[in-house]
Amino acid sequence: MPRVVEYALGALAGTHMTMAGTDYTASLDQYVIDHVLGWYDRGLLLVLRASVRKGDESFPSVTPLVPCADWYEREVKESLGLTPVGHPNPRKLLLSDDWPDDLFPMRKDFKSEAPPPLRRDAGFTFTAPEDAAMFNIVPYGPYHFAIHEPIFFRFHVDGERIAGVDLRAGFNHRGLEKIAETRMTYETVPFIAERVCGICGSVHAEAYTQALERAAGFEPPERAKWIRVAVLEMERIHSHLLWLGVASHMVGFDTGLMQFWRVRDRIMFLAELLTGNRKQYGMIVPGGVRRDIREDKRETALREVSTILEEYEELLDAALRLGTLKARLEGVGPLTEAEARRHSVMGPLARASGVSMDARRDYPYEAYGQLEFETPVREEGDVLARTIVRAYDTFESIKLVKQALEGLPGGPVHAPIEYIPPDVASVGLVEGPRGTDVHYLITGGEDTVYRWRVRAPTYANLPVAPIMLKGQTLADASVIIGSIDPCISCAERVIVVDEASGKQRLVSGEELRGWRA
Repeated sequence: MPRVVEYALGALAGTHMTMAGTDYTASLDQYVIDHVLGWYDRGLLLVLRASVRKGDESFPSVTPLVPCADWYEREVKESLGLTPVGHPNPRKLLLSDDWPDDLFPMRKDFKSEAPPPLRRDAGFTFTAPEDAAMFNIVPYGPYHFAIHEPIFFRFHVDGERIAGVDLRAGFNHRGLEKIAETRMTYETVPFIAERVCGICGSVHAEAYTQALERAAGFEPPERAKWIRVAVLEMERIHSHLLWLGVASHMVGFDTGLMQFWRVRDRIMFLAELLTGNRKQYGMIVPGGVRRDIREDKRETALREVSTILEEYEELLDAALRLGTLKARLEGVGPLTEAEARRHSVMGPLARASGVSMDARRDYPYEAYGQLEFETPVREEGDVLARTIVRAYDTFESIKLVKQALEGLPGGPVHAPIEYIPPDVASVGLVEGPRGTDVHYLITGGEDTVYRWRVRAPTYANLPVAPIMLKGQTLADASVIIGSIDPCISCAERVIVVDEASGKQRLVSGEELRGWRA
């Protein structure tokens, strides 16, 4: 498997989309590992499957040849107990360091009703460069004013220059995949899929629904496809404007923050007008959409879209003419095209480094194949290029909402899916604001999924943060990390370091409650 994956991604110039490990020990006495590879320029997908025998629980690691497999293999190790032999850094990723080493939550026999017995002898593990003694250590996170969700970077610095970076994520693994497989039905999974991300809820609902409908060989009504496009693009605009405002704030341009968010509030109003909610729309479900768009609301929405386009164009022109963004962001946090391809990064991060990819264009779904839009691409690979890509991508999304509402066909918005065959593997690809969201689905029986693997673009993009940070200054760290637009879940554990001895330990929930008392 390692050589095959390396050849597909290297010599054949493919992209690593996701990897999923699945427990088939009850029926086939084995586990399976599926690598999903894609070729955007051809609109192709390929699934490579490897079997791991029960009782062996090991497989040759792909990571030494394909570095973007790093996180996937570490997750399989901790969630299924399958050891990637030869992995260069097989420490825990998503589960806490005090999680028992012999308890694997994605195995089918794991019961999630009760909390597991946690280890009391666990420490918080780091990696460091060989010459670490030459540098000072600067912690960044897990709580930091510039990154509004928990993640931990450990910078090895020489003066103000970052010489090395260790990244720790996974401070809170919510177990959504396990919940979907054990407690939910096909029809209700979209509502928990929307909770994967607070910004891109509809993207995840669409990716799951798309995979399920493909597994069933089902085609939703035409009107539902156009409404889905309108919903997805409103969410995309909302996300980009949110990011542009935060980026402005990070570089001291608070007028930009206020103005981008003022326009963003118009999008929130538009979303509420058409869906009933400013966020978490609950619109995309298997079979179509839950709500239709009335004609009077469509006309109001079209007028609002025209106003948004006019105001955004004026605002963006003023922001770019000021020169503040260029002076602060140009040349910062570079990522070469070669590294972007090598690590299979997604979305604006890839497109700003010269990689032209867009699932809406390359793997057309819903009504995107009938609409006109462009995919902005830059070659500089720095934070300024990522900003410009998102800025002009917002223009395209505003135009797409307008096209979707103007061309909205008649007919029903929902139809029942009569039959979903079991044991069918399917992939849902949706171009979210941060990049391609990939949902890998294996259907089960009795109205439940057998395996649901969610891969958000941050999962693919965040591992390259140390590459972009190395050699940069501490002052630029926040804006470099922010340029990924990372989506990170909430934290549920902390670390205490004894200043005198330097020893670290994990703090239990009981101890925290004692402090509060």
